[in-house]
Amino acid sequence: MDRNVSKADKTWETFHGPNLGYVMDMYEKYKNESDEVDSDLKEWFQTYGAPSVEPLNGHATAASTEVSASAMHKIGKAIKLADNIRTFGHILADMHPLETPGEESPLLQPEEHGLDEEDLRSMPADMLCKDAPSYVEDGYEAILHLKQMYTKTIAFEFDHVYDLEERHWLNRMVESGDIYEDLSNEKRRNLLERLTATEKFEQFLHKNFVGQKRFSVEGLDSMVPMLEEMVQHFTQEGAKHVMLGMAHRGRLSTLAHVLGKPYSLIFSEFMNAPNREVSPSEGASTLNYGWTGDVKYHLGANRKFNQASTHTTVSVANNPSHLEFVNPVVAGYARAAQEDRDKTGFPDVELNKAGAILVHGDAAFPGEGIVAETLNLSRLKGYQTGGTLHIIANNLLGFTTESHDSRSTTYSSDLAKGFEIPIIHVNADDPDACIAAVHLACEYRSRFHKDFLIDLVGYRRYGHNEMDEPAATQPQLYDTIRSHETARAIYADKLQQEGIVEEDQPKAMQEEAQEKLEKEYEKVSGRSATPGKAEPPEVIEKGLPDIDTTVDYETLKQINEELLQFPEGFTVFPKLKRILNRRETAFTEGKIDWGHAEALAFASIISDGTPIRMTGQDSERGTFNHRHLILHDAETGDNHSPMHTLSTAKASFALHNSPLSEAAVVGFEYGYNVQAPDTLVLWEAQYGDFNNAAQVIYDQFISAGRAKWGQKSGIVLLLPHGHEGAGPEHSSARLERFLSLAAENNWNVVNATNTSQYFHLLRRQAASLNMDEVRPLVLMTPKSLLRNQTIADTNEAFTDGTFSAVIEDPKTAENNDDDVETLIFCSGKISIDLHESIDENVNVDHLHIVRIEELYPYPKEDIQAVLSKYKNVKRAKWVQEEPKNMGAWGYIEPYLRETLPEKLDIEYIGRRRRSSPSEGDPNVHKHEQQRIIDKALGLKEGRN
Repeated sequence: MDRNVSKADKTWETFHGPNLGYVMDMYEKYKNESDEVDSDLKEWFQTYGAPSVEPLNGHATAASTEVSASAMHKIGKAIKLADNIRTFGHILADMHPLETPGEESPLLQPEEHGLDEEDLRSMPADMLCKDAPSYVEDGYEAILHLKQMYTKTIAFEFDHVYDLEERHWLNRMVESGDIYEDLSNEKRRNLLERLTATEKFEQFLHKNFVGQKRFSVEGLDSMVPMLEEMVQHFTQEGAKHVMLGMAHRGRLSTLAHVLGKPYSLIFSEFMNAPNREVSPSEGASTLNYGWTGDVKYHLGANRKFNQASTHTTVSVANNPSHLEFVNPVVAGYARAAQEDRDKTGFPDVELNKAGAILVHGDAAFPGEGIVAETLNLSRLKGYQTGGTLHIIANNLLGFTTESHDSRSTTYSSDLAKGFEIPIIHVNADDPDACIAAVHLACEYRSRFHKDFLIDLVGYRRYGHNEMDEPAATQPQLYDTIRSHETARAIYADKLQQEGIVEEDQPKAMQEEAQEKLEKEYEKVSGRSATPGKAEPPEVIEKGLPDIDTTVDYETLKQINEELLQFPEGFTVFPKLKRILNRRETAFTEGKIDWGHAEALAFASIISDGTPIRMTGQDSERGTFNHRHLILHDAETGDNHSPMHTLSTAKASFALHNSPLSEAAVVGFEYGYNVQAPDTLVLWEAQYGDFNNAAQVIYDQFISAGRAKWGQKSGIVLLLPHGHEGAGPEHSSARLERFLSLAAENNWNVVNATNTSQYFHLLRRQAASLNMDEVRPLVLMTPKSLLRNQTIADTNEAFTDGTFSAVIEDPKTAENNDDDVETLIFCSGKISIDLHESIDENVNVDHLHIVRIEELYPYPKEDIQAVLSKYKNVKRAKWVQEEPKNMGAWGYIEPYLRETLPEKLDIEYIGRRRRSSPSEGDPNVHKHEQQRIIDKALGLKEGRN
């Protein structure tokens, strides 16, 4: 009730529907002198008396007369009954193909609310369902209509959607029947044809390729036309790209019927004799094959559709067996396709330029944490895509695990409730309901630009794969499935009974589909299997070509000056402004630290016309307070980025703080980079240790995507790394894991120690994006060294230098070459610790320190060039601060042994093997770190 309404406006005509029911309920309590009635309402009742019921849209049996307290109470109960049907109708819905609905809940029975038919008929229909069709004449018919709409083969859960506009719109679409408006007779006949093609395709594979894995869609056949419908919706809205991510089930049918991949190509893959060339007339592009390839039910594909003036590319993402981990990758694809990065500032986002569709497993959706992480991205500024359409391919089983053993929720979809995502449960045996669900999902996405979830409830006709015997673990369930008619057969019978298809049409459709399959099979039936042969690059572990990454002094000076200019009236936080202003003299007269070098690199890259996107937890400021590329006005809180006002910039610069997620965010950025290969995409871990939460993305996508699928990426991973006494979770970025995955030119792994090295690395990476040799960059970045002047360089190193895979320590490089008897090889922070430990009291005339900056590809030629200068070397050492079973030692030892002269052994100096990366006590760390340095420099041998 609006307490500000004047008494002159306070008439009972103000109240209708639920509001009137509430007032009536309060009046009953007022009559009983209840304390629950608000004082304002008591005054109202004293002034105007009992509420009255006004005629609504001509339906009036109670007219505008006063009604008894008993009648008011019944109206309130009727309104509650109607709301219960909306909220709990899904409990009684006929959503399961293999089960009949349970007994009606008391919540939905008029009798349990003290109501009978006469009571309900005395009420206007509009009071209980204002969006009911015109043939619904009174309250009783309104309740029957609501039950019909909310409890049949399509069920709805909208009560967790808190936005009233959205919820009212959703209820109106359901109660008016508008979600079924597209189901013309012609469309339903076409739907039967699509179901027939899907069923015959699966049956053909089952018969001709016995025992081969195909992850059949049978039992969820309606999913294929649902996906077609979603794709058509996006193309009609003008989308240039539609991105589809899914696990194994139904992938082959989706590739065949949604993307138009030729049957003959699919058959040839089953014969292990893939035809890698597909003519454009066959309607599909050739598959992506990498150096080692992947199994057929992991592979994706692309197809281009032309409708009027719209050209749309539909893509099914390559996906490993790690189920839901493709979700953020596909979201990244979509965001990249929606953005215009040609202008300065943040990229312009046009949500209708691309759409994302994700198909989930019913056990995986609640079981895989990556799903929640991805759903959390959906409304965030740096990650939103205007709403993803989700389908849970619900076959009731996770491999052989039943629902009661795989989730703690009623439905597999319940996770989505926490993100206020509307949910539909639909019976996969009712194709009409499935298409209606898609219609509602698409309309909602277009209107509200938010995610929508369809829980497609079906079954799995065979085992998890076709080599399983499902009856071994679910004997009763599979007795039922074996005798259950297919969705196509059920739908064909329904259309025949309704006179929409002739009696012989379904059979004719089957024969036509079978004939097409046999013709396609004949094209490849005589083909012999090709011998197994991998196709790696001709040159393995070859570095990037030489790239000029310098920037002339005047240009870099101008950039530096402009980065320190702020809009008029913008108040930079005073302490921060003093820090930033030091960069002016640091550039011309002093040394450039890490954050400063990064800013110059980014500015020069967008000045070259290459867009940049960077994300990570606290990345706007920098975890270690070193970046500050998004500034906050100290008085107004407004934001400003100096990258957005740079006069030389020719491309966008996007920097976003990410949610507290690694797996989903890294997957998103990888997907973004694959879709936008001309953009320098960087992800920064808050601490390098945290990146291990994204291990699946590294293993299955970033490190192996090119080898498996021919999928290139130039993503940059910035991982703070270094043992500084901060404990096991703030020391190691797990360098060893990236090195263990390093092979076949798959990425560069770098542990840089100079600020100019970082500058040139970033510029090299940006310049390589459009090269065939492009690869991801895994970069161990500093923490305590960020402001250390030892690693800072003067501007000459930026304007005239280049990145060097190997650096010789400047102090020990002064030694006479012939006097050097010991070579110390190291990488990263320990090399700076060694450098800083050398002073006038430490005699190091006999040794030379060599920093290996780029660990992979292994810089053999650079190391050989160093070795060629020192003819009298008697010993070699590898020094690291990480435990022996971590860091670079396990990777680099065999390389060094191969490179060193035969007479030289290589000694390990570092922490012993450990299960945890570092000590937890800073004093213990300090003692151990000093031990390593002393031993490396020979101080325990009296060389001081």
